[in-house]
Amino acid sequence: MGDGVNLQFRQQLLLIDGNLGAEEVAALKFLCTDLIPFKKLENVQSAVDIFQLLMAEDYVNEEDTFLLAELLYRIKCNFLLNKLGYTKEKVQECLHEKGRVSPYRQMLYELSENITDEMLQEIVFLLRNRLPKRRRTTSALELLILLEKQGLLTENDVQMLEEVFVNVSPDLLETVNSYRRAKVSLPQQENTLPSKESSVSHTVGIRALNFPQETSIRSVSSNVNDHYAEEPRSLWEHVGNVHSIPSRQDNKAATLTQSLSKMNLELPREFSNVENESKKMSSYKMDGPKRGFCIVINNVTFDGDLQERKGSYKDAEELKRVFTWLGLDVMTYTDQTSEQIKELMEMWQQLKDHKDRDCFICCILSHGESGAIYGKDGELVSIRVIMSYFTAKRCPQLAEKPKLFFIQACQGKEIQRPVYVEADARIPDFSSVQQSLSPSESIPEEADFLLGMATIDGYASFRHVQQGTWYIQALCSKLQLLVPRGEDILSILTEVNEDVSRRVDRWGTKKQMPQPAYTLRRKFIFPIPRDPPPSQQY
Repeated sequence: MGDGVNLQFRQQLLLIDGNLGAEEVAALKFLCTDLIPFKKLENVQSAVDIFQLLMAEDYVNEEDTFLLAELLYRIKCNFLLNKLGYTKEKVQECLHEKGRVSPYRQMLYELSENITDEMLQEIVFLLRNRLPKRRRTTSALELLILLEKQGLLTENDVQMLEEVFVNVSPDLLETVNSYRRAKVSLPQQENTLPSKESSVSHTVGIRALNFPQETSIRSVSSNVNDHYAEEPRSLWEHVGNVHSIPSRQDNKAATLTQSLSKMNLELPREFSNVENESKKMSSYKMDGPKRGFCIVINNVTFDGDLQERKGSYKDAEELKRVFTWLGLDVMTYTDQTSEQIKELMEMWQQLKDHKDRDCFICCILSHGESGAIYGKDGELVSIRVIMSYFTAKRCPQLAEKPKLFFIQACQGKEIQRPVYVEADARIPDFSSVQQSLSPSESIPEEADFLLGMATIDGYASFRHVQQGTWYIQALCSKLQLLVPRGEDILSILTEVNEDVSRRVDRWGTKKQMPQPAYTLRRKFIFPIPRDPPPSQQY
């Protein structure tokens, strides 16, 4: 970095770089394409390289880091914003005035986030005569950049995208159409759309019906001069609820059914048939030679000012007993640094033995902040980065297999603690820590993931110094009770929510609410073990 950059600022940028994986770096490169020439970006290997280019072009300096904050916000790495002195809410407030990522670039990035591997193959097939021969396109971002380089896609010409998405995805087509309408309706001097949380929403359903805004179908005005209404808050953020991401075939019918019933309208017969089929959800295959691996990372003692997590060994032991009973091979790792955690993820990502296994489970017990957990060394590791090691692209052996992650860690500031109940949080005051990352921002975009969080974002979770954490103990208890009854994992986690929500500290003042998020496509049901549950074994 330049000589004019002081050491403290460099350290901040290096810390941010250390929490960004390859996918996040690729996303940053893409979002900076309108600011930095293609040729310079092609040589980028890390986030630090991008930061250096932005500083060289005077987009970023020690006094003005908003562009970096905007980029982190766009790629949903909000847990890093506090390193720059921002919160998610503060970035949203300043976007209208200071945002530098264009509506066009935002639209393309949103498309890339929602283009599945299957869709990508379809798009490449449709464009085979327009793309260079012998060039294999491995990601949506790479495809979009290639189309721009060939002049097939520009800020003022998105017709090619419309032609493709007519055949591939009506939802993504609406994203492109919304961009075109916004480009007409918004003044030309405005260089940014509203943020993703309040941006133009995707129309799902029959355009001939004029749905009121209160329905669950998001309406899009046909008048190009209208301003867009704020999109409802994501369902992921509702406390204690578990929401699935429907398959593309089922989504339209299910959403229409709910909306039409509210208006006393009848669903067309062809959609009713689709809805009935969607209810017949299949289950993941769980009859392979071996059930799968379960790794437990149990961080108890820490360097620096992070307090010892007394009682965590009780959680680790219980998790090992229960998941061994469920047929998994359990491996426990104690007191891992941030780098060791990443190395563990890489090691398990590359394991060939996943091929003959039904699933993969990872449990992490540690201190934490919003969207991240602490290593033994006191350094944060992004939950999203941890999970991204096991996407279908990076871990083909687990493609289309369920991958479950259970995180026992605080996701917000510490509270006043009684003697026997402690919060999994830092000792220092957390007033400056942003608390706005939802589970949907931590979970990878790809299918077949489940993320079970001990608490909702912004709040502490509780641990008894002898009996373990409320969340892990409830999880182990409900698995032993409900797996023999044939319950699926989401039903079990709903029971866990109920259990934990009823718990209270000895003074009756501290409560906790877990929050699952997932992209599972089928029901996940553990086969019923032959042996009795560990709690019944003497």
